[in-house]
Amino acid sequence: MKKQRRLLVQSALAAGITATLALPATTQAQDTIKMGGLATLEGAFTVLGEDGMRGLKLALKEFNYEVAGKKIELITGSSDASPDSAIRATRKLVEQDGVDIMIGPLSGSEGLAVKDYSKGKPEVTFINGVSGAQDTTLRDPSPNFFRFNMDGAQWMSGLPEYVFNEKGYKRIAVLAEDYSFPYTQVLGFMVPYCAMGGKVTSKFWVPIGNKDYSSVIAGLPDDIDAIYVALGGADSVNFLTQYEQAGGDLPLIGGTITVDQTVLGSKGRTRSFVIGTPAAGPMADTWDDPRWKSFVEAYKKEYPDGFPSPSIFAHGYYINTKAALLALQKVDGDLSDGHGKFREALSNLEFETPTGMVKLDKNRQAIGDNFVTEVVEGPDGNLVNKVVKVVKSVDQRLGMDEEKFLALGPVSRTNPECP
Repeated sequence: MKKQRRLLVQSALAAGITATLALPATTQAQDTIKMGGLATLEGAFTVLGEDGMRGLKLALKEFNYEVAGKKIELITGSSDASPDSAIRATRKLVEQDGVDIMIGPLSGSEGLAVKDYSKGKPEVTFINGVSGAQDTTLRDPSPNFFRFNMDGAQWMSGLPEYVFNEKGYKRIAVLAEDYSFPYTQVLGFMVPYCAMGGKVTSKFWVPIGNKDYSSVIAGLPDDIDAIYVALGGADSVNFLTQYEQAGGDLPLIGGTITVDQTVLGSKGRTRSFVIGTPAAGPMADTWDDPRWKSFVEAYKKEYPDGFPSPSIFAHGYYINTKAALLALQKVDGDLSDGHGKFREALSNLEFETPTGMVKLDKNRQAIGDNFVTEVVEGPDGNLVNKVVKVVKSVDQRLGMDEEKFLALGPVSRTNPECP
């Protein structure tokens, strides 16, 4: 009898253990939350991705890699700015490494691809890195993809009016990389610029990683006041260097990452050439605000080998990662119910960033402040972006009626055009 009772107890224990092992990870006591971090650590945008990861880790360090008593385990992935590489890295992080939350990607077309992938992985919450293509959230958004940075069109707010009214640039040419983020930037610039009477006489599109700009430089028209340049990383450095060497003397207008710290921090003869270049984006190196100054100080302390001031990539990854951590804090790290409580907390989150308040719209897209800037030489000899104007609470429709804005159509090489 005793033997039979012992066998029954052993069988019950074994059944209990088997049942526990069969439970999904989210229903078990979860002491560790796995976070994936995806950035461009290969190719022409490598330096951008490296600073993005600095920003992500800076946010985690603020929380000591822990929320509500649960450890945050960071697993990183690398891409080269192409959609295929972003999906390969994301698939590994999600399907092999089993991350609960994804932070990334960095580049525009990568963001569109990851957004589409996220729809097939409802058990994972995806939060953007810093990618800024418009349709990542504007059209056909994913219910489990969140973006706490503004898109490329929002990042142009205030710049068209400044260069048209203050600089007097009435006719320009456009030079940009041939993918979704620069298309978004060009729309954000051209829609208000053309409405004021500005003219875009020609557009030049180049692939990411382009090294020879001689044909572009030779093809620039004579009857323009300035060149709007939407290039990033090594592409921007290569063009600026070659244009200066060719004796180019037209004023420049910068896209958000054309004269970012990843470019201004590079060494070379382009230093004096870019002084005075107006640009716009979600931050300004010289902003005299305690929130920004505290962020810069923390960045410099943690990364003495980084840039003189955090780049837009460090800034974007920091904000998106901090949003994840704040929402986790609000729900005590509870990712049960298919992340339901966590995603509700993300959707309703409104918090102070180094550059002002951020909140989300109905498509889980950021509404925030934007900065019009000009490149100047700082007191220590480094080139920085000086604040010209702050545009408050920029929404994705740039203040336009939703129906009218959507009627502009998806961004592309040919949309928009000046009438």
